[in-house]
Amino acid sequence: MTLLKPVALAATLLAFSSTPFAQETLKIGALVTLSGAGAAWGTGMQHAAELAADDVNAKGGLEVGGKKYKVQVIAYDDKYQANEAVTVANRLVFDDKVKYIIGPVGSAPVLAIQPITEKNQVIVMTLGFTAKALGTDKPYTFRPNVTTAEVAGPQIEWVVKTRNVKRVGALFPNDETGQQIAKDLTAAYGKVGADLAAKEFFERDRVDFVPLITRILAAKVDAIELDGNSPSTAGLITKQARELGFTGTIIRTGGPATQDIVNVAGKQAAEGLLVHTPIDPKLPSTAAYAQAYAAKYKRGMNGFSPAFYDGTHLLFEAMRKAGTVTDTAKVVAELEKIKGHKGALGESSWTGKAAYGVDHQLDAPFYVAEVKDGQEVIRARCTVSGCK
Repeated sequence: MTLLKPVALAATLLAFSSTPFAQETLKIGALVTLSGAGAAWGTGMQHAAELAADDVNAKGGLEVGGKKYKVQVIAYDDKYQANEAVTVANRLVFDDKVKYIIGPVGSAPVLAIQPITEKNQVIVMTLGFTAKALGTDKPYTFRPNVTTAEVAGPQIEWVVKTRNVKRVGALFPNDETGQQIAKDLTAAYGKVGADLAAKEFFERDRVDFVPLITRILAAKVDAIELDGNSPSTAGLITKQARELGFTGTIIRTGGPATQDIVNVAGKQAAEGLLVHTPIDPKLPSTAAYAQAYAAKYKRGMNGFSPAFYDGTHLLFEAMRKAGTVTDTAKVVAELEKIKGHKGALGESSWTGKAAYGVDHQLDAPFYVAEVKDGQEVIRARCTVSGCK
């Protein structure tokens, strides 16, 4: 396990602030993937929590129940592995005594840590796409990003209708995330008359996809689906598919990471890629977050990052309303009540009762974009009811 230094980066800003600093410290855990194929997602989530911490620390701390707390983000790397995630969760919960965790990235890791976090009433903000992550038996887990289950239907309907896609091939990681997304996408393509005709599953550390792509192309597909793959893996598949002569549509129904994909695949290979994106860069609040992210970290943000910036602020708002940072049952009760939160994503609320039994799933707008010269150009604006 890679142990990072505690990430109290906000202290750097506060050192130059004239505002008196908080006397107590509130620790927020970032249990995320910081190495390997999923590092782009995990780093974006860690930075989101840090930027949210900066916001409240710059005002002298988070004021809850008459006290002010300096927010400190403690980040550990789970390497996108369930066993590492369990080790990290134990360290955060029992050594660092955190009551709030941003992460993990993957489905298998979140399912692995929930026996620890739920039993100890630790609130988790996960990216894990599996439907099993949320439920009435997991009252302390929330998901501040939309998943394939929410976006696949409307996006795929738009793509099939506007790009004449009939037969699709897909490559999925051979884990909980990949299996869940394969199930969701098979249903979504079938519902609008297309066929997910060829599916290949592989281990996440694989880098040579030529044999798998060759089998998919032999199935005469006119599109390749990349949903569920890490940014670097998606970039490799895109690059290798083009090198094999595939000229059809390449689609990424979920997992925003366009810049990382372009960096690996190259602009030429990525040209025309249709991607899901949860952000409209022209939205003022999103643009402001992107600017702050770039100013601090000297690089563009990952598409998931704003969701976890908003998610961290939702936690802060719920703590303020609950009047406690330690009684997480009260914080959960206040968190569930928040509607119309205005954050980096625009306006969002909790939903999910119909699908998961609890309103712990973020409801926010999302978009379909086309990659042109290495940049996303929005082609459709979507909600769960459809794209236009």
